[in-house]
Amino acid sequence: MSERYTAVIPAYNAAATIAVAVRSVLAQSVPPATVIIVDDGSTDETGAIAARLDGPVRVIRQDNAGPGSATTTGFAQVDTPLVATLDADDLWLPEKLAAQLAALGADSGLAAVFGRIATFREDPALAEFGAAYDGWSRTTMLARVDAVQQTGPMCDPPGKVGEMIDWLARMRETGWRLAMLPQVVALRRIHPGSLTYGRVSRLAPSYLQVVRAAMERRRSRPGGE
Repeated sequence: MSERYTAVIPAYNAAATIAVAVRSVLAQSVPPATVIIVDDGSTDETGAIAARLDGPVRVIRQDNAGPGSATTTGFAQVDTPLVATLDADDLWLPEKLAAQLAALGADSGLAAVFGRIATFREDPALAEFGAAYDGWSRTTMLARVDAVQQTGPMCDPPGKVGEMIDWLARMRETGWRLAMLPQVVALRRIHPGSLTYGRVSRLAPSYLQVVRAAMERRRSRPGGE
């Protein structure tokens, strides 16, 4: 199996974190062919900082539309067999891609591989590994591009959260299998600027729409209830 992959990073007002996020990608033991940063209409210096980064980095700018839309924009530019994704305020651990590539190589029926996440606040060295959890998220995903294309665009619900839940549900509904590695592969930054921090009131309508859409798709299939 080819080990060539592209990293796609949707970014909105991530000036404080985008550089270190990209460095964690470029520091992989199996580095990416390209890093595509989609600046989702940031009003800070995200785009300018990203454009100055060293390495095989491309920056695309679009009007603000949400992380799902920005991820989909990045997917459209991928020219490698595999694509990995990362939120702009999170970090990959150095052996993330090596472990995931091995898992995909061992099972041709897998569409995507994920891993566990540990959280941190200011210092990644103080990440809470003891409280790590399964990261069914953009930050940990490595996927086959043909599965991504078959699944279609990543759509942003109201509140612009929950898009990965809907998208992964649609990937499973097409018959693809997903795997979760047992080890921690990424670190999630917890800070007031992150998408879900302090926005509990926005989560309910987003997740409700995701669940409703899944139920409607199930009813529309032959034999659905």
